[in-house]
Amino acid sequence: MKTALGRDAALIYAAAFLRSATVGLVGVVLAIYLSDAGLSAAAIGVVIGSGLAGAAAATMLLGFRGDVFGRRRALIALTVLAAIGYIGISWSSRFVVLLPVAFVGMLNGMGRDRGAASVLDQAILPETTTAERRTWVLAWYNVVLDAGHAIGALAGATPTLLIRAFQVEASAAHRVTFLICGGLTLVSVVPYLALTPRIEVADPDRVAGSKETGPTRDGAGPSGPATSSRSKTVRLNADSKHAVTKLALLFGLDSVGGGFLNSALIAYWFFQRYGTAESLLAVLFFTARALNAASHIMAAWMARRIGLVNTMVLTHLPSSLFVMAAPAAPTAAIAATLFLCREALVEMDVPTRQSYVMAIVRPPERTFASSVTNMTRNVGWAAGPSLAGVVMERVALAAPLFIGGTLKIGYDLLLYLSFRHFKPPEEESFRARRPR
Repeated sequence: MKTALGRDAALIYAAAFLRSATVGLVGVVLAIYLSDAGLSAAAIGVVIGSGLAGAAAATMLLGFRGDVFGRRRALIALTVLAAIGYIGISWSSRFVVLLPVAFVGMLNGMGRDRGAASVLDQAILPETTTAERRTWVLAWYNVVLDAGHAIGALAGATPTLLIRAFQVEASAAHRVTFLICGGLTLVSVVPYLALTPRIEVADPDRVAGSKETGPTRDGAGPSGPATSSRSKTVRLNADSKHAVTKLALLFGLDSVGGGFLNSALIAYWFFQRYGTAESLLAVLFFTARALNAASHIMAAWMARRIGLVNTMVLTHLPSSLFVMAAPAAPTAAIAATLFLCREALVEMDVPTRQSYVMAIVRPPERTFASSVTNMTRNVGWAAGPSLAGVVMERVALAAPLFIGGTLKIGYDLLLYLSFRHFKPPEEESFRARRPR
């Protein structure tokens, strides 16, 4: 059983790597491609927002019906839809075509993979380990994601290489790049096909508040099928519902700020403000994702010592100050340095946040809780780029950096005030074992 669970985790890592590599690539080239196609900054923001709105809708459906439909089947369906999105954007750059294609394909211009498929990944992975190792398993998952993001960002130079190698126009080079993304996305179906039935919920029609008892693999709550069930919708118990609702609202605030700071528009800002070439942007975002990947391991190490919530806040807050300082930089090199300082810290709250949410709910509630908290993030991300594009066009090119940073600082302070005393099980047990 342990071997099968470890195998499932490895397969999820493999699929996540391929998925994140395409997301990292698209985050570098998408806004530039749409700008070359004649779209304004506001229209670019709307297209990116449409893709994130599609991801939010898919995330909501997963929360209510994902376990009933089947986790493996849902992951495969999401992957195929994403591939259709990449192929669709390579087919047409007309605004009226891009909007529905972006929505259906859940087109991600954020440069980071936080889509609907990651909801299921986050629900499955804690079931493959113990409570003490949960944060580490999710940290390594995010290392894999950011390794994919880094390689994908470096591959953002693909259009430039195609132009030089084949003497084609920029629009043709970008279309070929999106076709490559579609092909890589379809390849990630293969690991999902090899997943074992152990990743599925034993009885997806169960009521999560039922009274069955017994230890779980990670000690977070009951497991195993319920003896009876009258509802096909998983409902959180009262304590879980209160905590998850509050976290979802806070994550929504953070994601609106993140939407203002998405990779596509930051790449566009460097391109317009300093004239930074796509090839240099590819190197910049590769370095950023490499720093993100390293930071996840540090986050797991810190969480073991100072707690999940403290790690989330104490690393995330200063990252916003760095990005707010970037517009004052007189040169691209200084702005890039500040941006990279931000990237070394900004993702440390990701594995800790995921682990925290999965720790405070019971195993049958995990898909639903992951869906709710990720859905609010996707809604915020969908709204952020649309607003950021308008602000860039009508207020100031750098205004989204200030707005996004301010919103994220507000999130950090509210998170700490609300949850500093609400400990996950492993932190409570660690505190109880500590000599007084």
